Amino acid sequence: MVTISRMPHETTDEAPSTRVRELFDALPPLPGLRVEIIEGNIRMSPLGTPKHQVLAGRIFRLLMPVQDKQDWEAYPGVDISIEGPRDTLVPDYALAPKDCPLWGNELRSRGVIMVAEVVSPGSVHEDRVVKPKLYAIGGIPVCLVIDPVANTATVYSDIVDEVYKTKITQTLGETLHLPEPINFELETTELTE
Repeated sequence: MVTISRMPHETTDEAPSTRVRELFDALPPLPGLRVEIIEGNIRMSPLGTPKHQVLAGRIFRLLMPVQDKQDWEAYPGVDISIEGPRDTLVPDYALAPKDCPLWGNELRSRGVIMVAEVVSPGSVHEDRVVKPKLYAIGGIPVCLVIDPVANTATVYSDIVDEVYKTKITQTLGETLHLPEPINFELETTELTE
């Protein structure tokens, strides 16, 4: 693993620049792989299984009313640059205003409204622990974790000192309230396998 030291928490219009970032940016397209910078390390994982992709697509469809009502954009598998540590994460779903600021081709985390992850057996720790922590550091107000491994849906919100202070977990199949700025009752029945 390659490790870098953290850059100070600052916001600039320039894309982040580190050796890891340079290597990340120089990688050719890698079909079938998701490439991320997580805690200063480049991580490659296979794209989700067909079931994983179906669940991500269902999240997209279930949240269409929110997207349409607010005139926001929904992104499946978009690169998000986490302001602060400058990691690059690729959530299964992201919701952002149409004018969300960018660093190159990546959405800047402080402009993103919500992200969602679908837990895979090979990424349980990252999806349940590491990514929500980084999304909070990046200032993303709402993080949804759909966990077919544990049969749960968890929503994180209320960031204080770069940590989500509220965590609500429901069994898949129950209704889960997505707090402001989403303010939506998510019916998770369609997210059960």
